[in-house]
Amino acid sequence: MTGTDEAVAEQLHADVVVIGYGPVGRLLALLLGRRGKRVVVIERRPRAYPLPRAVHFDDEVGRIFQSVGVPPDSVTDVVSPYKEFYEWRSADRRPLLRMDWRGLGPSGWHVSHFFYQPALEALLDARVELLESVTVLPGWEAVTHTENAEAVTVEARSATGERRTVTARYVIGADGANSLVRSWIGSTATDLGYFHDWLVVDLLMHAPLEGFDFSPAAWQLCDPRRPTTLVPGGPGRRRFEFMRLPDETADELGNEETAWRLLEPWGITPQSAKLERHTVYTFQARWCDTWREGRLLLAGDAAHLMPPFAGQGMCSGLRDAVNLAWKLELVLDGRAGDDILDSYGPERAEHVRHFIQASMELGEVICLADPDAAAERDTAMRADLAAGVEQPPRPLPRLGAGLRRDDAGGGLLSVQAEVDDGARRGLFDDVVGPGGVLLLADPGLRERLRPQDTALLAGLGWKVVALDTEPGTGRVVDTTGSYAEWLAQLGAVAVLIRPDFYVYGTAADAEDLTTLLHHLGAALHAPTSAAR
Repeated sequence: MTGTDEAVAEQLHADVVVIGYGPVGRLLALLLGRRGKRVVVIERRPRAYPLPRAVHFDDEVGRIFQSVGVPPDSVTDVVSPYKEFYEWRSADRRPLLRMDWRGLGPSGWHVSHFFYQPALEALLDARVELLESVTVLPGWEAVTHTENAEAVTVEARSATGERRTVTARYVIGADGANSLVRSWIGSTATDLGYFHDWLVVDLLMHAPLEGFDFSPAAWQLCDPRRPTTLVPGGPGRRRFEFMRLPDETADELGNEETAWRLLEPWGITPQSAKLERHTVYTFQARWCDTWREGRLLLAGDAAHLMPPFAGQGMCSGLRDAVNLAWKLELVLDGRAGDDILDSYGPERAEHVRHFIQASMELGEVICLADPDAAAERDTAMRADLAAGVEQPPRPLPRLGAGLRRDDAGGGLLSVQAEVDDGARRGLFDDVVGPGGVLLLADPGLRERLRPQDTALLAGLGWKVVALDTEPGTGRVVDTTGSYAEWLAQLGAVAVLIRPDFYVYGTAADAEDLTTLLHHLGAALHAPTSAAR
């Protein structure tokens, strides 16, 4: 439920306080609320932000949305799957690089999707409103906090000067790049010194463009005279991004007249499109060194910033939320020690570092403003393209050290493909259901599980599912062969998949399966200590 009415008590109690109600805050509230946790969200804006910011998400985030009842194929008025190549082109419009974004990614959804953020946030918000355990306080700003051994109390203030306090077990700062919670933690940051100003322009198209071929629909113009990004902005919308040149100021670039002047060569005028937003962003590359201090945690832009060239900023924040939510559930339920939250920062910081590095590398290539350097780049990239050198659609890094085993699959993203359990045929998560899964290559392995292993998994709410030639209870048919192929690649007869879709570990044989489950039990029931 949501509310700013006076019926809400001045003193609120919750399991978790989430500060910030953007995509990451919404997902955290939804994930925790669906698990029955009491959540209070403090959001300083009285109303949802009405303009687009992020426009892209990948197949893994498609799987995350699937898990909360918003599968991408059910919201085609908000999300468009991308079914073309993504190209980089030189000043003369000749291809320099081509990424194949046409097919499905390992998570069972299209490699890339473009979407309209305000509408997607509204869909998530509607699902949050159905949860009685979640209270959202729009128009309230967190101002101070106090913490003791049992809880943390946050004081919030409204625009009219009213005050409320919320006491909870944990506080999550999903409050953006200027995070208040990060200042409470006092975290330093690893800053890679990457700074580029770009004008971001979002357009609502009055009609399909004529006179210019936007094919493919997403590409980069690597023209040293004006590096430019051209991508969809969701159904009926487009985004342009124009790099600031050395002789321009940010104020000059951010002028509305400048936006229309830069759009004109592309055939876009006030008659063909509505200018929904134009603003100058300074693209940066950094991540926090401390993601948790006691009962305070960070997620999303509060913890990391990256250039947009890989389209992974919001995606990384949503991964934070999924990683954190299942661990918090175990801790709040008393099924795991508080120490498991120490794994959150190291796992996510290492993972996000790869995306930041990849985004920077793309940006350094795109942002060349020196004509001679750009000519050398173009020659080298065309040679690679002619030689058939292919670029992966996106990085698939391993999580950093944390709540996982260090083996062939530990920390890697699990795959999702179609299976059949006899009652339903569809994507694995829909057929099997939410939560952790022990996936077995053979039903006979189930008989090798010790009673304590079965009890451990049952206590966590994790399922045991075996691949088989015939479907049945606890057995699914691998209809596409994707799981058999994946297990063979890992050299595994069993894979333990965490609720955030990442692999806890793999087992090479039945004996190793016993070792794997012992490792899980020991990790979850480690003694609690002061966390950092």
